Amino acid sequence: MASSNIRPHLVVADENGEIYDHPDLLMVCRRGHEFALPRPDELMPLPDESELFLLPGRRAVGLDPETGEAVGMDELAVAAFAAPAHTLTAHPAYVSEPDAPTLPLFAYGAVGFANGRLYVCAKRVDESNRQVFRGIHRKKVEQTARELMRRYPDNRLMQHLTAKCALTYSCPAARNLCLGRYEAPLPVSRTCNARCVGCISQQEAGSRICATPQNRMAFTPTAAEIVEVMRHHARNEVAEPVFSFGQGCEGEPLTEAPLIEEAVRLFRAGGGRGTVNLNSNASLPGAVERIAGAGLTSLRVSLNSAREEPYNRYYRPHGYTLADVRGSIATARRNGVFVSLNLLYFPGITDTEPELEALLDMIRTCGVSFIQLRNLNIDPEMYLELLQGIEFGPNMGLVNFRKRLRRECPWLGFGYFNPYLGDRAELTERGVPLPGEWQATPLADLLRDAPEAGPDDTPEKNNLDARGAATAENLSGPEKTEPDDTEPDDADEGLPEGHLEAGPHDGVPDDGVPDDDQACGCED
Repeated sequence: MASSNIRPHLVVADENGEIYDHPDLLMVCRRGHEFALPRPDELMPLPDESELFLLPGRRAVGLDPETGEAVGMDELAVAAFAAPAHTLTAHPAYVSEPDAPTLPLFAYGAVGFANGRLYVCAKRVDESNRQVFRGIHRKKVEQTARELMRRYPDNRLMQHLTAKCALTYSCPAARNLCLGRYEAPLPVSRTCNARCVGCISQQEAGSRICATPQNRMAFTPTAAEIVEVMRHHARNEVAEPVFSFGQGCEGEPLTEAPLIEEAVRLFRAGGGRGTVNLNSNASLPGAVERIAGAGLTSLRVSLNSAREEPYNRYYRPHGYTLADVRGSIATARRNGVFVSLNLLYFPGITDTEPELEALLDMIRTCGVSFIQLRNLNIDPEMYLELLQGIEFGPNMGLVNFRKRLRRECPWLGFGYFNPYLGDRAELTERGVPLPGEWQATPLADLLRDAPEAGPDDTPEKNNLDARGAATAENLSGPEKTEPDDTEPDDADEGLPEGHLEAGPHDGVPDDGVPDDDQACGCED
């Protein structure tokens, strides 16, 4: 739940990497180009298995509550990498030095300290614990990975997933494969038809990004190798198996569409049950249709924006357009495939009116069922520079952004992970419109049903004065005398039946020493 009436202090780091809270200054956060105090509805205790980063070349900014002035510090800014299932609502506030290095490809959340604990600007958006490894000793993963390597010596895909993904990169999905639970990763492609600025497996020569969290796979598996991995996972995860093509260690899986189609057909023909999912840029509608016909259950479409200019600047597509992406979504929905958007959320940009309107149009007209609110892993200033010159306007915050989506599209579900759907989702029962079916609610009905406007229903104003200096009135806002935590933490609202809830997973002992490893999700 969000925390009311908390005023966290600024967290900083010295040159030796020592992290501590400032005794006098309050935490300030950033949403797009706006610096502000965190809203009460976006603060939560830092989740378990999160990490803290110090940000080199970036001087922290805090608020002096006595003078109301923003204060730039000599100390370095600190950010939180929130555990999976949490979406960041703000970035840390800082001033970068001219020679500040580009930050690695992680998500950087604003963090503060109050009441003896750390707080982060984030919301939990999914109750599944599928990427929580607390109580599972790393030796258990290592032992099972090496056992799989011995059991499948000739399967290059299994060798890659165990030796590289699980043991080298600590990929959560690969570790889950070793543990026989949740979702099995199925990377297949060495090539890509996009040049994403934040690609986590391969950067082009001359990129400002010094390294990627993992390297792209160097081989193409056969259909037999893919199906062998799928059948192995199905024997171990018998309750709610999910099989996902499209991982962070590969290119675009649709460039290997015939291979995926063959593998899915073989798996289904052999009696394979469960949710077969494709994580993709959805660039090739014809390929999506063929894979859907082979037995695909769900399609997750990666998206930073439903507007053409922001989309093109980040994805830099080669040989396809955003119109093709929309076409793939519509094609999948017509073929009974459950479509999620892997929405790469960036506070202060994604939650603006132009972005929301474009997203609503895509959801309604193409037949989207679900939104996975993922964090965009990128240096915040690098992304803002990339989008320079594009009009966005004031931001509304994640809570209001999600409220608006839910009000306009009542069938829409929210989460962070690919949901288990069985072999095939029942889209008609869920009320998901077919492409071209959606019709706007008459204005008279909207006016009759509309609630009275409240203070949280309006976009947040820019909290900087004309000179770019923060003021006490703008940063802190009116003093609150009553708790502000009226928004329920509605993680998982609208999830398909059978979606995994919080709690220990059958077959995995909840004992041993906590594993402190943290890594980018391999499908992020």
